[in-house]
Amino acid sequence: MSADHVPAWQAWRAWRPLRNASVRTKLLLVALVPFLTVLPILFFLIFYWGLAYYDRLLTFKVSSDLAVAHEYFNHVQERVGSDVASLGDAHALVVTIDGGDRQSLQQLLQRKQAELNLDFLNLLDARGTVQASSHPGEGGMLADHAFWPVVASALQGRAQTDIDLYSGIQLKAIDHSLAQRAHIELVPTDNAEPTTKTVIDSGMVIHSATPVRDANGRLLGVLEGGVLLNQNLGFVDTMNSLVYAPGSLPAGSDGTATLFIDDMRIATNVRLFGEQRALGTRASQIVRNHVLGEGRTWLDRAFVVHDWYISAYEPIADSFGERIGMLYVGYLEAPFRAARQAVILLLAALFGGICIVGVFFSLRVARGIYLPLAGMNRTMTAVQQGDLHARTGSAVLGDEIGKLSLHLDELLDTIAAQNAELKAWGDQLDRKVMERTAELERANALLQQTQKQLVLAEKLASIGEITAGVAHEINNPIAVLQGNLDVLRDALGAHAAPVAGELQLMDQQIYRINTIVSKLLQFASPEDFAGYVDTIHVDDVVADSLVLVRHLLNQNGIAVTHDKGAGNPIPFNAGELQQVLINLFTNAIHAMKDGGRLTIRTADWNEDGKSGITIAVRDTGAGIRKEDQARIFDAFFTTKRQQGTGLGLSISYTLVARYGGTITVASEPGKGTEFTVRLLA
Repeated sequence: MSADHVPAWQAWRAWRPLRNASVRTKLLLVALVPFLTVLPILFFLIFYWGLAYYDRLLTFKVSSDLAVAHEYFNHVQERVGSDVASLGDAHALVVTIDGGDRQSLQQLLQRKQAELNLDFLNLLDARGTVQASSHPGEGGMLADHAFWPVVASALQGRAQTDIDLYSGIQLKAIDHSLAQRAHIELVPTDNAEPTTKTVIDSGMVIHSATPVRDANGRLLGVLEGGVLLNQNLGFVDTMNSLVYAPGSLPAGSDGTATLFIDDMRIATNVRLFGEQRALGTRASQIVRNHVLGEGRTWLDRAFVVHDWYISAYEPIADSFGERIGMLYVGYLEAPFRAARQAVILLLAALFGGICIVGVFFSLRVARGIYLPLAGMNRTMTAVQQGDLHARTGSAVLGDEIGKLSLHLDELLDTIAAQNAELKAWGDQLDRKVMERTAELERANALLQQTQKQLVLAEKLASIGEITAGVAHEINNPIAVLQGNLDVLRDALGAHAAPVAGELQLMDQQIYRINTIVSKLLQFASPEDFAGYVDTIHVDDVVADSLVLVRHLLNQNGIAVTHDKGAGNPIPFNAGELQQVLINLFTNAIHAMKDGGRLTIRTADWNEDGKSGITIAVRDTGAGIRKEDQARIFDAFFTTKRQQGTGLGLSISYTLVARYGGTITVASEPGKGTEFTVRLLA
């Protein structure tokens, strides 16, 4: 017979020596095996998983840092495009062009270039030829710029802003100072791709162009402007301060941001030595191949100039779609590496100490268990020899506990019978008590629910009658106001520009009145606003709702934690659940005017054959006064006199109740508030 097919009973016979071993031997094995096998295995598993999770955290942080830098880079491009577009639409520019005075036009461009912090500003004719420039250089007035995609787009009537790479000759044609700024000597860099280049003379430019039209819409030309990013230290330092604000990194770690042309640093706050910036140094060859060669984002550790950094690189493409450089952020790895080593040593010491203390304690406990058992065995043997009522049975085990079981048979039988009888009585009494308690609880809950429904029904009936009349009386004059406002705007046409802000304010206030009336109607008759019920996952709706209030969170400096624990799908209208969540999120944001943390936790529940989910929304704001907590779900009750109508929580309560759910609140002034939504699956 093969060793792989040994019957189970034969395998158990091989363990017979251990099976019949003394209690002392078994207790020693029980005491020592966990500490000598399980704990070391557990330590190495924690060590392996902990390091992997730690590395993922570092990568996630640098990925978030890159997202912030990317957004700032896009913001700067949008600002340049907005400034150029605004100037292109300016009446003063059109008047100056129509005047035909080139000197006045040049002076206007020079003045606007300084005001808008641009490095050059050109006016092109309808063929893309420079007609006037803030930097009239050699050949600049005759240069044909129509080959640039942003200029070609503007000639077609569409403003466009993008990144372009200007050669040294092109920069010199605009202005010598720009060519000098773009000129950077290359510094030999370890791990970089071999090259024969010694200098950088190309310039990375935020390039923007917009069409210029007269009052009749005729194309007069194209306004072209740009900002040179080479050695633009203000740009890169601002980016770094946004990404790595003070206190965002542990002591000893420095955050850095860099802009590359190809793999060469043209703007950076990485230091070569002392206060000298590492301009002209290059990225490693492996990073260059990954980002520029393959067009992928790098999120890993990388060697930067003279040390290892947790780094993130993303490619930068120009208006032609070609990859011309990289955007980089990263922070020094050394402090995190030191912290990781310290944690490893601490864990090793902790596990070692636990093993030593645990073995010592377990041996003491095992000894304390063994000695009483041995004494009871001797005592019961003596009782057996003189007691006729004692009986013996077949010993299942050959150790002291097995022998003790022979002397306890009768006593255990008697005690078992008595316990069974007592337990039956106790179980019967417990069932009766539980049944009566459950009946009382159900009756009390039904009474409370009925009372609430009666109060709510009375409120809704009263509000419904008032709301129907108010909505009718308000909507008619509002419709007249809105219609006359549209007629006024159409009649004024271009002459409405001076009062456009006032007209827009009137639109906003009319919209606000309509919103208030709609909320009144929704509160009074929620069934009329009911949506299509579908099976949804609440964490998806939570994520979508957070996107809608993201601008409010960012404005107030509020951090968000979303703990996803709900797996049960629920029958609910996604739009209505989103409305409930946005009401709760908005209230939490208003409670944290000076910043804080918004925590959303979802979880499943199963009780009495029913199941569902809970959504807990907690803030760290000022909290709700105890006397106000009983009224927060009442219609028109609000503590935000300038911001709310007092209907948000009332509507949310009504929506949740319609699906058989509940909303509860727990709050302590000065420590925050937590709303809990409980829904049926």
